[in-house]
Amino acid sequence: MNLERKFAMPVSVYALGGLGEVGKNTYVIENDNTLILIDAGVRFPESSMTGIDYVIPDYTYIRNNNKKFKALFITHGHEDHIGGIPFLLQAAHIPVIYAPPLAAQLIRHKLTMMRVRTTVNIIEYEEDDVITIDDFKVSFFHVTHSIPDSFGICVDTPEGRIVTTGDFKVDLTPIGRDMNLGKIAALGNEGVDLLLSDSTNAENEGHTPSERNVISAINDIYSTTSGRLIISTFSSNISRIQQIVEASINFNRKVVIIGRSMERAIKASRELGYIKIPDSHLVGVENINTLRLNETVILCTGSQGEPLAALSRIANNDHKNVKIIPGDTVVFSSSPIPGNTIEIDNVVNKLTRLGAKVLTNSILRDIHSSGHPSRQELKIILRLFRPKYFMPIHGEYRMLKLHADLAVTVGVDPNNVFVCKNGEQLILNNGRITRGPSIPAESIYIDGVSIDGISDAVLHDRRRLSEDGMCAVFIPIDAKSNTLLSKAVLYTRGFVTFSASKLIPTAEKLLNDELEALMSRKTTTFGELKLTAKIVLEPYFYEKTGRNPMIIPVIMNKAEE
Repeated sequence: MNLERKFAMPVSVYALGGLGEVGKNTYVIENDNTLILIDAGVRFPESSMTGIDYVIPDYTYIRNNNKKFKALFITHGHEDHIGGIPFLLQAAHIPVIYAPPLAAQLIRHKLTMMRVRTTVNIIEYEEDDVITIDDFKVSFFHVTHSIPDSFGICVDTPEGRIVTTGDFKVDLTPIGRDMNLGKIAALGNEGVDLLLSDSTNAENEGHTPSERNVISAINDIYSTTSGRLIISTFSSNISRIQQIVEASINFNRKVVIIGRSMERAIKASRELGYIKIPDSHLVGVENINTLRLNETVILCTGSQGEPLAALSRIANNDHKNVKIIPGDTVVFSSSPIPGNTIEIDNVVNKLTRLGAKVLTNSILRDIHSSGHPSRQELKIILRLFRPKYFMPIHGEYRMLKLHADLAVTVGVDPNNVFVCKNGEQLILNNGRITRGPSIPAESIYIDGVSIDGISDAVLHDRRRLSEDGMCAVFIPIDAKSNTLLSKAVLYTRGFVTFSASKLIPTAEKLLNDELEALMSRKTTTFGELKLTAKIVLEPYFYEKTGRNPMIIPVIMNKAEE
């Protein structure tokens, strides 16, 4: 018997986030002795998630296995890949974070902004580095994306080779470094046991347009705009920001930066030389009124209609320094993330009412290009890597399924393609993969900065309050004599007003009749009173209005003399 194989340790591969969703990318590779993470991202909340700031993975498994957690590897500096780090640090000790230079800088800024006091060892890596973590050997290959310093990661284990592409697109005329297709082909020639690949644009046929296609559209806008330009894009789309900066310099316009995330991203990128703009072309927002309209470019956050972002505050006419001037041109240099269309439309309508001309991405105007691969690019990567097994990642279920089907068309055995959910394990053992038991991988909803988050029940209550309102029920009693001191009174918010109809007086009469009958029969507990209020009012309100307001009974007991 081969002693090396006798004591071999199968390797588990699974996601804590990133499967069945766009965002929250967190992938785990582990054996009995070692656990490494690839990325630690957040997902931004949908409009229905009232009061939620971020959605993160449940890090309980990492905390319970902290002794074998050896390193976190970052593919690039986007929030859906680094935004979870401050929360992960609350759950577990991170021995070391390996990140590309720009991502490392953005992580440092993020930890400072969120006042994280934990000392974090951040080591920057380059493409030719090879890092050994126990039995795992980790190497890197450069990919093109909408932010510089983007990498795919190769993890060689005793049981086989695992490769993840990270986020990428096959851009042959990129802004910045080329994608290292040669190294990708070499890894494929050596053999890849399991490939994990970006599925975000798996629904799109053809190729994703090059970032350079956007340059001519941006220049056309500059050349035909006589008033102020207000341009909103993702703060992490460094390639786009550099194009906007270059156009501003060429057309002799000064740049005003608004939005904390935009300020941080540009500061970090300037420090590393990825954004090149002289100080003379930057003007603080407090000095914006010193500029002529035709020499002003406002670069701001809010391209997804986020309520608290700079562009939304401008659209609501409540930004401290910037008001829309009729004749302003507002450019959305982005495409809507699924679920954000309504919010973006609201901002567009508000800006238009204030007198702005609003330009969005369309077939006739290429002012945005995605950083993710379309179907032909996905085929190219599958052909170059030629994986034995394939697991699509980073996408909603339909995207993962389409990517899985695409892999079969280019020669991957359909039995070797796995569309997984967060927490579902694939077990790699001597080059063969089988499914394993699931790891807990629920979502945690963050309200503020604490990792404690809130439960699904609290989120349900918030939705119910926002949709159906509430009805507070004040019941004054003397528990000692088991009597009502006066009639119960109802107060509503977000439901109906007291004077709207006979609805509330009738509801009060029904409730008081039931309470008097209840208290005349026996000694009554507070719980019985509260339950009675809900039993009487909930069906009555639903019958009359078709709504289910939250019933909040408040028992006011007479103080003992």
